[in-house]
Amino acid sequence: MANHIVVVESLKDWQADFPPVQVVTARDYLSQAEYLKTRDTRVINLCRSYTYLSTGYFCSLLAEPRSHKVIPSVKTITNLSSKSIYSLNIEDLEGLIQKSLKSHAAGPEQNFELPIFFGRCEHPEMQELARQLFDLFRCPLLKVEFGFEGKWHVERVKPMHLNGWVKGERKAFFIEAFSGYISKPWRTPRARNAARYDLALLHNPREAMPPSNRGALQKFVRAGKRLGINVELIEKKDYVRLAEYDGLFIRETTNIDHYTYRFAKKAQIEGMAVIDDPDSILKCTNKVYLAELLTAHQIPAPRTTILHKGGKLAPPRELGFPLVLKIPDGSFSRGVVKAKDASEFKLHAENLFRESDLILAQEFLFTAFDWRIGILNGQPLFACQYFMSRKHWQVVKHSASGKTIEGGFKTWRVEDVPAPVVEVAVSLARLIGDGLYGVDLKQNERGVYVIEINDNPNIDAGIEDEVLGDKLYEAVMGEFLRRMTA
Repeated sequence: MANHIVVVESLKDWQADFPPVQVVTARDYLSQAEYLKTRDTRVINLCRSYTYLSTGYFCSLLAEPRSHKVIPSVKTITNLSSKSIYSLNIEDLEGLIQKSLKSHAAGPEQNFELPIFFGRCEHPEMQELARQLFDLFRCPLLKVEFGFEGKWHVERVKPMHLNGWVKGERKAFFIEAFSGYISKPWRTPRARNAARYDLALLHNPREAMPPSNRGALQKFVRAGKRLGINVELIEKKDYVRLAEYDGLFIRETTNIDHYTYRFAKKAQIEGMAVIDDPDSILKCTNKVYLAELLTAHQIPAPRTTILHKGGKLAPPRELGFPLVLKIPDGSFSRGVVKAKDASEFKLHAENLFRESDLILAQEFLFTAFDWRIGILNGQPLFACQYFMSRKHWQVVKHSASGKTIEGGFKTWRVEDVPAPVVEVAVSLARLIGDGLYGVDLKQNERGVYVIEINDNPNIDAGIEDEVLGDKLYEAVMGEFLRRMTA
């Protein structure tokens, strides 16, 4: 039987008459080594907040690289953060909603709240609706708000917290629902399939540093045509048309709190072939997740320490100076700073903690270039060296005026790259998924070290395609064809 861990922000949140299970604080779950080593563990995250980059968010995020089965997952947290995302999930429940609420008074000002504890509710006539809502949003405590405008509709779905809802008469119901949930086996929802031949390529012609330049976009279109795929360039405004296509290829910088994630999520729900898929975006855009994943699977990386907001603000002695500080979701060298001494460490850390409850401190490894290995469906696709910009320690230098300066590059045949570089890159990419990834690594006399993994790596005409030419674009389109016809 799986081991159960209940995570709370304060041990006082788990009341004395609640079921006797292992209860740990969020800080201990994030920082204690014993929770990194445990396996066959189900984590019930009952933190008071799941907001982006909060302690509760990180508890769900880091459960996955530890091979823990957690509710809510970070995917569920992200879905619940935006009505435009979770509304997609509930479209199929329209008939059941009307049937379940037909006995309740309806009118212009009428509304109804339905608390759901581990998939159970206090209204027998709504139990099937509660179960299906829990299947869509596997969050321990949910509150679903319904409104009436000619018919019942979901106004809002949001997490509830122990302190606000589990009291009085509801306490016994919570205990019963919790006990019933932990006694059942873990279930994973099944994915949907698709099989057609039109591909939407999402891009932003106004983006300053896009993943693919105009020449590359046209090469993707032509490669698709040669394989029988109609590739159409779309933009943000085309969101409402996304279901017309059979696949989605995102060639725009992704982030969680961004419409690119909503595109990816809608494509996944529609059963489309999608790169970048929403799971890859979630995992690759967060460096704290990456640090835990590398540690859990013993993949070499620069020595890294996760720092907690509110903790002792002191530089980790084992890293020395200079060291690098990073926010979890920085991209293109943004949110990454170098501290040469304790005073700079304190200044930079205080600034970064304004954006995230957790940040990373990492040993500084200087190399003249970074390797980038492009991986598609678990196989190496292309290889480049990106050189540091002149008189700077990063590939991309951002000036105060907003101007960016990039270093040079050299594209390699994959078979000519040192084998350890490719092996480490592939082993990491396969832990993330089967999408298109760019793994950045440093190599020195000590060995090979992973710096980060990107879910939408650059593929620019004249750079990454210098060795393979059109075959690079055909390989990507061929993977979409394989998925759309599977």
